Amino acid sequence: MPVLESHVFDITRAIQLAVAPVFLLTAIGTLINALMGRLGRAVDRRRKLEELLSAFEGETRSSMVRELEVLARRIKLVLWAMAFAVFSALLVCVLIGTAFLGAFVSLDLSRTVAALFVMAIVALTACLLAFLREVYLAGMADRARFIG
Repeated sequence: MPVLESHVFDITRAIQLAVAPVFLLTAIGTLINALMGRLGRAVDRRRKLEELLSAFEGETRSSMVRELEVLARRIKLVLWAMAFAVFSALLVCVLIGTAFLGAFVSLDLSRTVAALFVMAIVALTACLLAFLREVYLAGMADRARFIG
């Protein structure tokens, strides 16, 4: 009976350790949702500008082409941010699975779990940096439109 109690204790501990990464998954999911909204708005704006572009000439057309270039950079940044966020979420899922595997097989996978956590946080940081850059570009483009 002590072996069974040991496994129950290990599994209980693994569940407790998995709670924090599950909250991290929730946060990443929320971030992906926000990124999807920004991507949708940028793509819609690009489509609208592309439809209107042929009707304009001169400075107005040049301004629209510049805005299309900024939109293309923003879309790329959002896609990169989403890729990093999804990669981070996948690493968290593998982390949770590894923690449970370690509890079931009675292996010390603590270094692997720690490495997965660090990689997930690095990917999330890259996501947030790309997101910050995209927000900056959007803000500067709107500012230029209102000022100039």
